[in-house]
Amino acid sequence: MSLKNLMICLLALVMGGMVQTAGRAQDGEALRPLVNALAKGGFKETEAQIGALAATGNPAVAPALEALAEGNLYERKSDGLVVVGVRSGADLALTDPLTGAALGTAPPAALTKVKVNNSLRRVIRTALGGLTLMAPDPSVRLSAAEAIFKSRDGDALSLLDQAMTAETDQRVRKAMDEARAAVVLSGSADDALKLGSIRVLAERGDRDALSVLTAVAGDASTSEPVREAATRAISGINQKLALWDAGQNIWSGISLGSVLLLAAIGLAITFGVMGVINMAHGEMVMIGAYVTFMVQEVIRSSAPGLFNGSLAIALPLAFLVTALIGICIERGIIRFLYGRPLETLLATWGLSLILQQAVRSIFGPTNREVGNPDWMSGAFQLGELTITYNRLWIVVFSLLVFAGLILVLKKTPFGLYTRAVTQNRRMAASMGIRTPWIDALTFGLGSGIAGIAGVALSQIDNVSPNLGQGYIIDSFMVVVFGGVGNLWGTLVGALTLGVVNKFLEPYAGAVLAKILMLVFIILFIQKRPRGLFALKGRAVEA
Repeated sequence: MSLKNLMICLLALVMGGMVQTAGRAQDGEALRPLVNALAKGGFKETEAQIGALAATGNPAVAPALEALAEGNLYERKSDGLVVVGVRSGADLALTDPLTGAALGTAPPAALTKVKVNNSLRRVIRTALGGLTLMAPDPSVRLSAAEAIFKSRDGDALSLLDQAMTAETDQRVRKAMDEARAAVVLSGSADDALKLGSIRVLAERGDRDALSVLTAVAGDASTSEPVREAATRAISGINQKLALWDAGQNIWSGISLGSVLLLAAIGLAITFGVMGVINMAHGEMVMIGAYVTFMVQEVIRSSAPGLFNGSLAIALPLAFLVTALIGICIERGIIRFLYGRPLETLLATWGLSLILQQAVRSIFGPTNREVGNPDWMSGAFQLGELTITYNRLWIVVFSLLVFAGLILVLKKTPFGLYTRAVTQNRRMAASMGIRTPWIDALTFGLGSGIAGIAGVALSQIDNVSPNLGQGYIIDSFMVVVFGGVGNLWGTLVGALTLGVVNKFLEPYAGAVLAKILMLVFIILFIQKRPRGLFALKGRAVEA
């Protein structure tokens, strides 16, 4: 582009900005007398003036109306200008309600407050609703329609009708139509209008629509045809919501299953390779959660800007810390107890108590706060399903850990040695595989995975010395049900037990649901002692 053309473009931009600024100033000057008139007369005159401002349809008057509703609108005695005043020490800081420009400060004696009562506040709410219904941004209009649906304010009916005639966005128009239906059903319209409104809400079919229709069906003044139509709509919505509730239970079960998978997958490795009943596995989960707490504490005090990346820092640290602890446990205790399952169980149970008390002595017995990064906070709606981001990311994370572990065991020399030891320890030793080191590294791998499970669980559970105890029994149930040492069995077992447990809880309660699950697994093991997917190999089958 030549210098001449560039200068022409810059001049055009400057001139366009000047024209826009002049346009806004002209709009402000046209609205100024209407805003100043808010300070004239009594409540009736103010109400009429609010209607005149709302009739302009200009969003620029919204700050003045909001300030009036909050009691922050004043008339300056010197020139009759209406301003927004906010207390700043002994004086009031003044701003222009139309432009937002600062107008300095003034003592309260130099101003006259524009009086407002509850009746005027209702009028202002309706006026602001009308302004947002006419806003250029479709998301603002959608929010305004939803707000009217929830408030069911009869004064907004004419504003809705006016807005619907000009609405071009189909999603917003649908929301306005639903809001109008809710307003009609809450008022004293004729039966024909109410029957049409019931059809609109029946099509919406969510819990908000259900509450409106339930109120209509329970109103003694409702006519019989309207009551029957509302009752039929309620029945249809309840059937639809029952399907959504089943979907919510399935999602909750998958979420619980992913947590159980994270807690059990490391146990499946150690139990499958070495046959060790490690009662201290839950404490590895707990230590991983405390590593996350310590990482976040350091970040909070030293580099708060890195908080959203705290989990990325905590994951490798938790894995390394718990893996090293696991190797030390195997080399220091477990290797002397192979072939003696009862002694191993008692030793690891005692070790779990020692680790709990050590953490309790260092960090205290109370829960520790572990925060959620921004990308793991909040929730979103999928139809009538409520999905929280922290649970969603944990499901994704558990599947990634599972896939990574499968790759390690299938595609690396260490995985080959581990599978060889699992299937036939003596033959693997005779082929030159150092089985003691495979045991130590495998135990460390299982403990490290438990540690990163603790990082994930810190986002949804209380971080305390007892954190691991809540998952150790469930982890053993998953491993035994899926098939000892079989990772695919662990995945299927975790998801199955999670979903079944969530379907039982509404009917049996949380405690009885766990008892029923335990009874089911005991009966299942009587029929299939090796679980759903049994490992194959000469040593295993012997």
